[in-house]
Amino acid sequence: MERILPEAAQAGIEKLIEFAYSFEPYFAPTVVLVPSFIKEAVVSLSESTGQDVETLEYLLGMIMCYPLGIIMLSLPHGKVKHLFSFILGAFLLQFTIGIQWIHQLISSLAVYVMFLVLPAKTAKMFVPVFMMAYITCGHLHRQYINYLGWDMDFTGPQMVLTMKLYSLAYNLYDGELINKGKEDRAAKKCADVAVTSLPGIIEFLGYTFCFATVLAGPAYEYKFYANACDGSLLYDKSGKPKGKIPSQVWPTVRPLLCSLACLGVFVVGTGMYPLLDPNDPQNSTPVLITEEMLAKPMYARYGYSWLALFFIRFKYYFAWMNAEGANNIWYAGFEGFDAKGDSKGWEVSNNIDVIQFETAPNLKTLSSAWNKKTANWLAKYVYIRTGGSLFATYGMSAFWHGFYPGYYIFFMSVPIIAFCERMGRKKLTPRFDNGQKWGPYAIVCRVVTSLIVQYMIQPFQLLAFDWAFTNWKNYYFAGHIACVIFYLAVSNMPTPKKKEA
Repeated sequence: MERILPEAAQAGIEKLIEFAYSFEPYFAPTVVLVPSFIKEAVVSLSESTGQDVETLEYLLGMIMCYPLGIIMLSLPHGKVKHLFSFILGAFLLQFTIGIQWIHQLISSLAVYVMFLVLPAKTAKMFVPVFMMAYITCGHLHRQYINYLGWDMDFTGPQMVLTMKLYSLAYNLYDGELINKGKEDRAAKKCADVAVTSLPGIIEFLGYTFCFATVLAGPAYEYKFYANACDGSLLYDKSGKPKGKIPSQVWPTVRPLLCSLACLGVFVVGTGMYPLLDPNDPQNSTPVLITEEMLAKPMYARYGYSWLALFFIRFKYYFAWMNAEGANNIWYAGFEGFDAKGDSKGWEVSNNIDVIQFETAPNLKTLSSAWNKKTANWLAKYVYIRTGGSLFATYGMSAFWHGFYPGYYIFFMSVPIIAFCERMGRKKLTPRFDNGQKWGPYAIVCRVVTSLIVQYMIQPFQLLAFDWAFTNWKNYYFAGHIACVIFYLAVSNMPTPKKKEA
């Protein structure tokens, strides 16, 4: 940052950061939930295992959600659950990011005040703007003081909180419209998660700090959380079960075991095929664009990058699957019962479908299988609220992730794939698709989707513009050129006539 910012701008930023840091002595005493002996034990464990303290704290925080979930399950329904959720969520934040936990509290309380004093119609505009401005400041601060660094800070949990409160603002607005009987297309689509009245402060903080979602999500809507805490998910007003309550053992154990397996694959795989320099990922040239790697044939370089990105994804699979089980253990991930009393399933806390993502035949399927609750947030509270604007949706996604050039390079390239897919669906699918999930055409689609997406997504991990540009340049921008050629060639083909019924 120092190389590109004017001296005056840099001086101004330094003063702003210094001003923000001046509040640290006032907030440091709030870190009271983590006993010193726990911190000392983690340091000792770090020294004996060779892992850094930050990584161990995060891993232990994720694992702790399971015993906490068992306690949550045993607590009586009502405020006790909300209070437990809040306090233990705050504990996990203090354990993993220390004093930075205060950002979660400040932004949560600020939004609650907005909900109290502003009409729902106004709050659904001000709250999203405030939350996006807050996370923007966090991202810019992180990039300024630790450019290209991967250290844990408050921006990860804050991204989850942004989705929660952004969604809740619209849920309250939708609830008001539905109560008044007003016609609104978006409100009707989101009626199942509409909230008719502002939650109490304990319920609100229990949701924003929920221990099972505070570190890695998923950011499901408030109504799902509230129903699990007040008992209405499983029981009717008379206290009778709404249906046969399913066991939560397998829905808990399955994602836990899968998450641990994914963690092992990530550690082993990224050790064999690192994308960045393992010794100094922040400053050294990424492995993909070292002289040694660039001396290899293009197919060998691409094959290496495909494997490197494949193994990197298991880090996310671990976090999301681990969180899924931690929610399912106290039924927060349970969808409830249908009108007949049959179980709907356990999709509320499911954030990833690994098989579907890795074998996706198109971008739409791939996107719907990855980070599902973020996709849900973008679809319900950005896409349909902006009249179906892809520009606004992808722009918001990039903005929410941060301001590294690699994010924007990737998200600006995604529409290229989407345009090609639409053209292929129009011109080629009617000709070659035989309806078989694993037919020849379907297999070609899956392979092509994987190859082109793996090419386009590389800047997302490289982050820096010069690294991303150098990487693509050494592929001769083959992915982009292939998309353009495909689009031009297929668009000039005659459109097949629809088969008569």
